[in-house]
Amino acid sequence: MTMELRHLRAFLAIAEAGSVTRAAARLHVGQPALSRTLRQLEDHLRTRLVDRSTHHLELTAAGRAFRDKAAAALAAVEVALDPRGLTAWPLRLGHTWAALGDHTVPLMRRWDEAHPGVPLELRRIDDATAGLTRGAVDVALLRGTVTVSGIATRLLLREERVAVVSADSSLAALPQVTLADLATRPIALNTVSGTTTMDLWPPTARPVGAIEVANTDEWLIAIAADRAVGVSTTATPRNHTHPSLVYRPLVDAPAVPVVLAWREGPGHPAVPDLVALACEVVAGGGEDEGGTP
Repeated sequence: MTMELRHLRAFLAIAEAGSVTRAAARLHVGQPALSRTLRQLEDHLRTRLVDRSTHHLELTAAGRAFRDKAAAALAAVEVALDPRGLTAWPLRLGHTWAALGDHTVPLMRRWDEAHPGVPLELRRIDDATAGLTRGAVDVALLRGTVTVSGIATRLLLREERVAVVSADSSLAALPQVTLADLATRPIALNTVSGTTTMDLWPPTARPVGAIEVANTDEWLIAIAADRAVGVSTTATPRNHTHPSLVYRPLVDAPAVPVVLAWREGPGHPAVPDLVALACEVVAGGGEDEGGTP
């Protein structure tokens, strides 16, 4: 049977909803019809994508691998069929937090001057690759080590880490903070797009606990409410000043690499130009670095 876009949409809806019933409601189709569409896709790929043996529907290993490919393929089709692309093909730049920090505005301005016919669209997407692996963007600004296969990267800079605490915390009185100082409190961890994990601390001196959040806003609120402390980089104080937050240098933690990442293989023809310009803007100095929790 010939595969169609509806097969990809059906699978992605099921993967996102975690239920055939909920996915069918979102797509406004019957549950039996959606199940048949999924079976047709699995028959074509000759592998099971969804494990139906448990009470909670889960993707198989093959299903998880196929999810990113399906999302990227569907996104590519949507870009190709976008009428705006007939006059200008936007270059989509993803980021999970703070983009390129204080370098962001100079980058955007210089791009507009050098490439007036190619709009540069900045998109914040809260996932580990800022939408890159699922085709939502053409290139992404990422922080930390990128281990995803099929992704090329260029190191732009390294950012120093800072401790983030509530203004009511006793740590706010310190001129600088160590990892041991933070270990006495729960740590707020952005498990979706953050760069901090418990592995930042030695195995024998890890924090007393953790509060897991899904985005930067929740991370900041947890710290401001004095429910936890956090670790970020130098852009956070510049992008999020708040009377309930205090930032202090974290003197014994390694710096965080900031990279520009893009998918290997065919892609937007302007990606090399953006990589070159980003390197020029960062090397030119005059602006401070950005950061991510």
